[in-house]
Formats: sequence, structure tokens, C-alpha cells
Amino acid sequence: MKILEGKTAVITGASRGIGRAIALKFASEGANVAFSDLRYDELAESLEKEISGMGVKGKGYASDASSLQASEEFVKEVVNEFGSVDILVNNAGITRDNLLMRMSEDDWDLIMKVNLKSAFNLTKAVQSFMLKQRSGSIINMSSVVGVSGNAGQSNYSASKAGLIGFTKSIAQELGSRSIRCNAIAPGFIITEMTEKLSEEVRKGWTDKIPLKRGGTPEDVANVCVFLGSELSSYVTGQVISVCGGMNT
Repeated sequence: MKILEGKTAVITGASRGIGRAIALKFASEGANVAFSDLRYDELAESLEKEISGMGVKGKGYASDASSLQASEEFVKEVVNEFGSVDILVNNAGITRDNLLMRMSEDDWDLIMKVNLKSAFNLTKAVQSFMLKQRSGSIINMSSVVGVSGNAGQSNYSASKAGLIGFTKSIAQELGSRSIRCNAIAPGFIITEMTEKLSEEVRKGWTDKIPLKRGGTPEDVANVCVFLGSELSSYVTGQVISVCGGMNT
């Protein structure tokens, strides 16, 4: 038996990068997967087909995770379609990097809305269903810069640090109903976003990493499987860094 068999996972921001890897890894472990992104495009369609090809149910939705109303409607659709929500991965996130002196108010507000408020929206939307089930696992995608900060990323770092505080609070609020909440703090992960960086910048990052390589989306997805499964049934309120040791 696969370790997520019979479970339904909801993943935001899943059409590409880390979110896509999580969706595929969950499906490979037997989970049915409902995923969302701002648009239902060719990437979402191909992911839906790839998940379904693994013998589980997969469905993509166009939904704005930064909107509470849209998030509530999305979760209701998922429950009607799949029957339950056992795992929530709050993965939706963007960057608008700049030094504080050059950062616009709009760029600060947008990061908070997409990266932090989206976790509030989806968690609020799923909690009533998880409370009825008296079970569930919520996984919030933070970052090592949410732990240590990073010059030029004050908005992104603040949003990811906020997710850590949110995670620890929700773990305390919902723990008595057997609902767990944990965060993952990825380090330098090789995605479309990081591949746009210059070779010099990428080398600067990897030189700081004890394992001397960037991580892969699958490295993060593997930890998500652990946190979504019964293997972590006594783990809640924690932040697990997936960073090759760069945050030690």
C-alpha cells in the first residue's frame, strides 16, 4: 500500500516548480490531487493528465489563492468532487525583490497578499472540513530567508517569516482535533526561477551550501510526503529546512 493512498491533497500554485513536483510525488504515493493556480493553462492541463495517468484522481482549478472568497469556493468544489480534504499544501508564492529604499508599497502589499494571506485563506477554508474529519495535515511553504533574512528580499522574507508564526499558531489551535500544521523552509532550489540567475550568482549560492549543490523540487516534495503521511503523526508546529545545510 502506498503511504498516501486514499487521501486527498490540495496544493496551491502547483502548475510548475516545487508545487508541480509535490503534486506528482503525492500522486505517485497514491493520493488524489486537487491543485490550483491563477490560470488553468497548458501546464495545468498537462499536470492534470500526468496525475490521472498514475491511476489516481487529479484535477486542476483556476483560483486566486490571495482571495478568501475564491479560496472558499475552490475548497467547496474540491470537497464536492473528491469527498474530503486530508492534506493542504500552501505553496502559492511570488517574489518582487528590491532593496527597501527602492521597494514600492505595491510590491510589499502584493507579496503579503499572495505569500502570506493565501495561507490564511486556504487554511480557513479547509479547517471546517478537517475539524469534522478530526484529522488533517497542513503544510506551509516558508523559506530559509524567512528564518535568516536576505538583503533585497525584505518583503519576501517577512512573508515567509510570517508563515512560520502562522504555522506554530495553527498547530496549537487545531492540534486537539488531530490536525497537524508544519512548515518547510527550502533553501536554494533549482527551478525555472533560479535558472534565470547568472552562473556567478548561482555559484555564490552553492558555495555557501555544505552539500555543495542546489536542491531539486523533488527534495522538497519528499519532505511534503513525510509531513502529509502518518509517518509524521506526532510532528506538528515544526519548521523543516530543506537547504543542504546552508541554514546551520
